Amino acid sequence: SVDMAELQQVASRAIAEATGAEAGFVTGCTSAGIVISVAACMTGLDLAAIERLPDTGGLKDEVVIQKGHVVNYGSLITGDIRLSGARVVEFGAALETGAYQLEAALGEKTAAAVYVVSHHAAPTGMISLPHFAEICHARGVPVIVDAAAEYGWRGFVEAGADLLLFSAQKALGGLTAGVVAGRRDLVRAAHGQSRGIGRPMKAGKEAVVGAIAALKRWRGLDLDGARRETERRAATLAADVTL
Repeated sequence: SVDMAELQQVASRAIAEATGAEAGFVTGCTSAGIVISVAACMTGLDLAAIERLPDTGGLKDEVVIQKGHVVNYGSLITGDIRLSGARVVEFGAALETGAYQLEAALGEKTAAAVYVVSHHAAPTGMISLPHFAEICHARGVPVIVDAAAEYGWRGFVEAGADLLLFSAQKALGGLTAGVVAGRRDLVRAAHGQSRGIGRPMKAGKEAVVGAIAALKRWRGLDLDGARRETERRAATLAADVTL
């Protein structure tokens, strides 16, 4: 038996140390993290609004995303955004998006902007994360970065992610769970969704403890050495295939 609020506080400190973000918490998976993070950007800490979702009446409820970032990881990312009650606003073309298109997509009803870092996303023609965040922040719009299978989390936070989402079981190598890291106010609002639509997406104590352990293990790994070894194996394979 464990007090989950206290356990999540421990997780928050471990996430902050690993990512450079102000705070964090653990949820069921990264897909759940998308739903919860979008909801947090719409409701803040307004408990009445949290309990009312997916009814978004009176709230900013539009979420913008580049067409080239509308990925499918077993389900469409746009479906997870809509689960919160938000309306999806896609902009740009599949392989070409301009900053002016992002600026045009942002409006009075925009609650958040989603940016995807994934091998599933368009490989070229997308707005870079720093430029994307700069435009959004100039309009007061928070940026949610979905980096489920990625690492280099500090770089995403430094590039402007207000909420950063990644998997506890992919690159991190822990138990199945999702990690949410970012601005303290938004992390608190995201964790507050457990009073509403986030309730069925919660992580159990085993997943939270597993994420904490995996984060601590990660900080001690020789990541540069692992990258060099991977590149060596890839080069050896490529040479054999060429022959």
